[in-house]
Amino acid sequence: MLKVGVGSKNPVKIKAVENVFRKVFQDVEIQSIEADSGVSHTPSSWEEIAQGAINRAKFAIQKLGSDFGVGLEGGYEKTKFGAFMRGAVAIVDKEGKLGISAGKGILLPERVVKELEKGKELGAVMDEIQNEKNTKQKWGAVGFFTNGYSNRQESFEQDVLYALARFFRKELYEL
Repeated sequence: MLKVGVGSKNPVKIKAVENVFRKVFQDVEIQSIEADSGVSHTPSSWEEIAQGAINRAKFAIQKLGSDFGVGLEGGYEKTKFGAFMRGAVAIVDKEGKLGISAGKGILLPERVVKELEKGKELGAVMDEIQNEKNTKQKWGAVGFFTNGYSNRQESFEQDVLYALARFFRKELYEL
């Protein structure tokens, strides 16, 4: 049985990892552990988002002794076209090999960006906008901005699969 450690206790992140790993490897055991990302609570650059995911993945594999450690991190990145909500998934195997994906981006309204720049967490901003609690453990900002046509879990599932590409095609990554 393949053991997979997730560096988060967020049920949306855990379920995304579980769905993909069960689809790909069938016989898996998913464990989760609260992991500090080592970056700000709402990272504001692609590099910071990716580093947070890597830190979570490494922590999970070290603490849980699993075959794979998985870290999922969200944040935003400013560009000349506006600020985009971004995500990253990092997967580390027992040999220390890293698979990583760069999540798709949704253009954030300036109103949201201003709140993030004040130091608020994206989840808290989205909760206020929707007058809901803990939306990041439900449909997330993705669900809100896509009018329910997608959600945070589905978005993370795609990113988990993309991060696994490095392990599917080892011969191309290990020259």
